[in-house]
Amino acid sequence: MTHRVAVTGIGAVTPLGIGIEPFWRNVLAESVAVRRITRFPVDGYSSQIAAEIDDFDPGAFIGTKRRHWTDRFSQFALAATRLAIEDAAYRVDGDGTDVGTYIGSALGGLAYADEQHDVFRGEGLGAVRPLLALSVFGGAATCNVAMEFGVRGPNVANGNSCASGAVAIGDAFRAVARGDVRAALAGGCEAPLAPLVFGAFTVIRAMSTNNADPAGASRPFDVARDGFVMAEGAAMFVLERLDDAQRRGARIYGEITGYGITNDAFHMSAPQPEGSYNAAAIRAALAEARRSPDEVELINAHGSGTRLGDQGEADAFRLAFGDAFARVPVMATKGQHGHALGATGAWEVALTLLAMRDGIVPRIVNCDRPDPACPLDLVREPLRLRARTAVSSSAGFGGINAALAFASID
Repeated sequence: MTHRVAVTGIGAVTPLGIGIEPFWRNVLAESVAVRRITRFPVDGYSSQIAAEIDDFDPGAFIGTKRRHWTDRFSQFALAATRLAIEDAAYRVDGDGTDVGTYIGSALGGLAYADEQHDVFRGEGLGAVRPLLALSVFGGAATCNVAMEFGVRGPNVANGNSCASGAVAIGDAFRAVARGDVRAALAGGCEAPLAPLVFGAFTVIRAMSTNNADPAGASRPFDVARDGFVMAEGAAMFVLERLDDAQRRGARIYGEITGYGITNDAFHMSAPQPEGSYNAAAIRAALAEARRSPDEVELINAHGSGTRLGDQGEADAFRLAFGDAFARVPVMATKGQHGHALGATGAWEVALTLLAMRDGIVPRIVNCDRPDPACPLDLVREPLRLRARTAVSSSAGFGGINAALAFASID
């Protein structure tokens, strides 16, 4: 690696707020965005709750023409990117060939395809939106971001399930660090709330059915957890060479120092029981960061709230951190904002950097009785901690594991 990589801009579109500071304030205020779904009828669904975004106005971020040929998942990415660029006070210079775009989304435009399929069945092909094919393919968000902001460097979309946002950030980090590009726009976006897409996850019994208590349904690492709660949104980042950021006087959230990615090669929906390959991803990120496990001062857990997922992650932390396992504070915020699949890893990167910036770690909401089988040092009350090194862990269907390491800039 030739260059150090700084994060200079963060943009977020979340059920807890649009913009990184509203999102952060509501996390610290312990707000919960989960409620009964209003987007479509859910009678007959075993899970009837989600974290929806009500106040998103694409017109505030995107011109009329681009709104016409984008769906919600691309619009989330475009809005979050604009917010990140403004936050960084960043300008794409020249023809933009030295800036890349890297975006992860588990499902891409599948929810919009679900909607248009209903139109097709009810009204025929002539009623289907003419730009459907251009709106829903997996790379639509990256391409629209590139066109909107004049970014002509590498353009990479990935669909690595719930780890895809973290994977996109890791790939962008590597590209900047190697010198492939001077800067990158990177993150994750997801718009999965549509009848068939949402229903598919109820069929495999992956989501919480605690419909009577939506605000208490997402319960990371709690003994009573019964599945994740689906959400929607995006987070995008401006990554730059550290010396470029310092030269232009940019505000720097922190430095990405390492990235690891593995696959369990075990099962499509269940993690490998011992957490070995999740641990391997964390160790790889730390090795690239040139940090030992006992130097890590904060862990941001994936903490999906599924029985197997949380257990596998706790086992992975035990393997990765060894003797330091029981003393490193662990933050997990999905009890508040739910699980936005490909966007979630990006949200968690943002929250990790903000916790490092402000020296405060939000408490884990809805973990009233921590599972003794997951003996982590969970942050159960807001914690004053000026963490200089941190790790964020993500995992997804198909056995994909991704970890990112961060350091503060002194």
